[in-house]
Amino acid sequence: MIKGKILVVDDNPNLLELIKMRLEAADYEVIALTDEDRALGAFKDKAFDLCVVDLMLGQSDGLTLMEQFRLFHPDIPTIILTAHGSIENAVEAMRRGAYSYLTKPFEPTDLLLQIQRALENRNLNSEIKRLKDMLHERFDFSNIIARSGKMRAILDVVTRIAKLDSTVYIHGESGTGKELVAKAIHLASDRKDTTFVALNCAALPETLLESELFGHEKGAFTGAVRSTKGLFTQAHGGTLFLDEIGDMPLATQSKLLRALQERQFYPVGSEAPVDVDVRVIVATNKDLVEQVKKGLFRDDLYYRIHVIPIYLPPLRERKEDILPLAEHFLKKFSQQMKRDVKGFTPEAVRRLMLHEWPGNVRELENTVEYAVAMTQKDIVTEDYVIQGKQSPTERVGGLPMERGAMSADALKSLKHARDAFERDYLVQVLSMTEGNVSQAAKLAGKYRADFYDLLKKHDLKVDEFKRAKPSYQH
Repeated sequence: MIKGKILVVDDNPNLLELIKMRLEAADYEVIALTDEDRALGAFKDKAFDLCVVDLMLGQSDGLTLMEQFRLFHPDIPTIILTAHGSIENAVEAMRRGAYSYLTKPFEPTDLLLQIQRALENRNLNSEIKRLKDMLHERFDFSNIIARSGKMRAILDVVTRIAKLDSTVYIHGESGTGKELVAKAIHLASDRKDTTFVALNCAALPETLLESELFGHEKGAFTGAVRSTKGLFTQAHGGTLFLDEIGDMPLATQSKLLRALQERQFYPVGSEAPVDVDVRVIVATNKDLVEQVKKGLFRDDLYYRIHVIPIYLPPLRERKEDILPLAEHFLKKFSQQMKRDVKGFTPEAVRRLMLHEWPGNVRELENTVEYAVAMTQKDIVTEDYVIQGKQSPTERVGGLPMERGAMSADALKSLKHARDAFERDYLVQVLSMTEGNVSQAAKLAGKYRADFYDLLKKHDLKVDEFKRAKPSYQH
């Protein structure tokens, strides 16, 4: 069975034949050519899955030929081969669009491994694109899992501000879904058919962050062998999401402020400004007001980005969402792992509801993935959910505590503690029964009328617990 069709271009006939024999032995269909003009013609006429190109060819260089390929099929990966290996050449090849880079002489197994990875990556990117296209067609805020009043209020805000170009400031703990909300805003905006570009500001050192954001000119610094467009330029007409903006260095903050105010910026090493049309969304898990006070964040930038604030509450503050999210992840991972896991036992549900979820939705997703992978039954038991958690008798007001070690804050109001526990209990029974009041009242040992009084007391809406439609939230 043919694994894929590969075009190999090298001006060394002996090496070309050797590569062709090795690839054909590994069940690839191969067209091997020494002439770049013939190679370009073959590329136009035939459907290839991958190209292997020598850096130094007879009439031109391999990078130029690769760029000509990309004009016709930008999604087909290219592996560059060269006998003149250097860091500068590697950086240049990758920046111009090469998938990877191999220096001659190389082991045939290394080339086969690179080809396998490149094809897997291409298939993954194709699937991602397909899912994104589906998302564009089907996305609706009503399908996001949000039974809690807090999340419903957030979705209402998102719906109202999506079509604006104002900067959005998303604040919340790690794992609460800040990038998800940013993507939701983009997909609901008039920019939905353009690019959504995301950058984690904490992931790059200061020396690279500015170049990544604004691009650079050839010769701007050591290793800058060609001009490169930054993320602002790549996001032109679309949305730029800057995650963990609280970790951005002060020097870069100054340049970002100018870009937001003037709608233009200077690439590193350039004296010519670049105009840009970008909707910016920022996110952070830090208290930027405190960062400003400490001199770690510019106050003028803070006020510039703090236009439309959105606070994403931690999962422990929206317990109504826990079980629906868990069921969503259960279905997701059951399908991925080809398992037939149908739900959770009552004890497993209890553990899910009592856990504080310091890692928020991301932690919940990981917990369910583990449970689906490990369970041997068609239902998840408590054995695979949050081991070693406190029982209700070891909790006060929904907060975990050590046995016999009650804090002064917990003791200060018995009524508060009782009310908090009562509300948590109601949330659990409503979640377990999916909003069926009769079943929930029976579980609680209450008459329907008395149960309704409790719901009214704690401002709980039955509709928020009814089974939601499939969601794209994760």
